[in-house]
Amino acid sequence: MHELGKALFSVGLVLVVVGGILWKTGGLGWLGRLPGDVFAEGRSSTFYFPIVTCVVVSLVLTLVGWLLRR
Repeated sequence: MHELGKALFSVGLVLVVVGGILWKTGGLGWLGRLPGDVFAEGRSSTFYFPIVTCVVVSLVLTLVGWLLRR
C-alpha cells in the first residue's frame, strides 16, 4: 500500500508541474480548437464541447500506455 501512495503522489506532482508550466506559458493554443469541437455562442450563453480534442487526447494516452507496457 505504501508504493501506491508514492505512485499517486508522484503522478500528482507531475500533473501540478505540467499544469504550472502550461499555465505560465499560455498553454497549448491549438488544443481545444480542433475542427469538430462543438462551440455555440448565444446572446447570453456559451456552449463548448471539445469532442475531437477528447478523442485525440484519449488516443495519445492509449498509445503511450500501450508503448509503456511493451
